[in-house]
Amino acid sequence: MKARLPYIIGFLLLLGVEICIGVFYFSKFIRAYLGDVIVVWVIYCLIRSFMPKKTDSYLLALGILAFSFVVEFLQKIHIVDILGISNKLLRIIIGNGFAVEDLWCYAAGTLVTMAQIWIFRRIKSRSTS
Repeated sequence: MKARLPYIIGFLLLLGVEICIGVFYFSKFIRAYLGDVIVVWVIYCLIRSFMPKKTDSYLLALGILAFSFVVEFLQKIHIVDILGISNKLLRIIIGNGFAVEDLWCYAAGTLVTMAQIWIFRRIKSRSTS
């Protein structure tokens, strides 16, 4: 549990940021782009908070990128309408508008996540040697 606590805290803080971005309109850039970058981090922290420590972090980040791409392409075919989802919150969470820019934002979020993994491992290896 102690090893997962930073991920739980990170998830809660980043989720709070995402909610603030959604509720308060800061700027088009923040809402349209930065929010999509951060959502990758939110998902990573959430999944990492309950995955075994031996799970490959880089593979997990790439899996989240693939998941993000799948969700975005499902938005392109209007999956919320196909499934008949009328709940407003669920429609917002799933999304209903495809944008190529979102794919770039997810990729950027994944690159930042991978950089964080690399930096954390370097710091950890220096402190144990």
